[in-house]
Amino acid sequence: MDVTLASYHTVMLRHGGPKTQILQTKKHLEKMGISVRLLDVWGSRDEILNSDLFHLFGANHGMYDLAGYLHSHDIPYVLSPIYFTRRSAGTVRKAVTLTKAAGQAIRGFMSVSSIMNDICSWATHILPNTSEEAELVRDSFGIPDEKITVIPNGVESRFADATPDLFVERYGMQDFILNVGHIGPDRKNVLSFIRSLKSSDRPAVIIGQVHPSEEAEECLAEAKKNPNITIIDGLDHDDPLLASAYAACELFALPSKFETPGIAALEAALAGAKIVITPHGGTKDYFGDYATYVDPYSETAISAGIQEALSKPVDDRLAKHVLDNFLWKHTAQKTADSYAKILQQPLP
Repeated sequence: MDVTLASYHTVMLRHGGPKTQILQTKKHLEKMGISVRLLDVWGSRDEILNSDLFHLFGANHGMYDLAGYLHSHDIPYVLSPIYFTRRSAGTVRKAVTLTKAAGQAIRGFMSVSSIMNDICSWATHILPNTSEEAELVRDSFGIPDEKITVIPNGVESRFADATPDLFVERYGMQDFILNVGHIGPDRKNVLSFIRSLKSSDRPAVIIGQVHPSEEAEECLAEAKKNPNITIIDGLDHDDPLLASAYAACELFALPSKFETPGIAALEAALAGAKIVITPHGGTKDYFGDYATYVDPYSETAISAGIQEALSKPVDDRLAKHVLDNFLWKHTAQKTADSYAKILQQPLP
């Protein structure tokens, strides 16, 4: 079985979940004996298309041309949409309908919703990361249930063995509040997180790349007002200091507007941190009753959730839950099973 993985051009430039998802999927599928390659757009046409199946990551404008090409040439692809929105499925359906009508009058007119609709509709099978994402794809774009299989995101087992030593040695901090993610994008909600810490006397650390934007500037300015907040520029995913930060913190907070489900939160949970997280995007599929869920649109709720979680005793049940259910080897097995079913080929 030969599979090609592909995503939007900037995926490797960003310290984000999609990059981790793709590289870890590749690594663990290869351990199972499946031949996997990353799409090389500079290869010859024959080289690029010499694959049993394409697996696309991201139902967005950056993937539209590739998805359309594969579809028009009857080349099968499966899709991990990495998609969520707080808009209702009905609102998305209306946007798709209106865009189609406008497209008949204005040649080439498209919208975010219509692009996602096409990419999902053309796919041979869809592999969302959460049940909420699956329902949204089904109800927004009319994708039948039999064409959808939920494949959870994963986490590397190495985070279970992380120790706080390196981080404590470098920064002299332990038992702090930690957030890992991009600083600047609206969805990550870092500004509200920073503001929620005004009344807290607990040290807090934010590890993340700064994405130039007005919100990023506000985040940095607001953080400067709070002497308890330390900002560390984004660390590479395999940097031992990142794993050590997870182990050194007491609580990991990810009050984003939505997550599917937030790979960093899984990593922190496996390292033993308490988790405060958004309820939107399917996070409850992963964290169940072991996390504290907060309204990301309320700084007061975020603050209260953090204090509630800090007051709870240390509990290793979440780490065990993640270890038993969400390692990348589990994800790879489910992904490979889907490939085999689609291709009607046995696994190696």
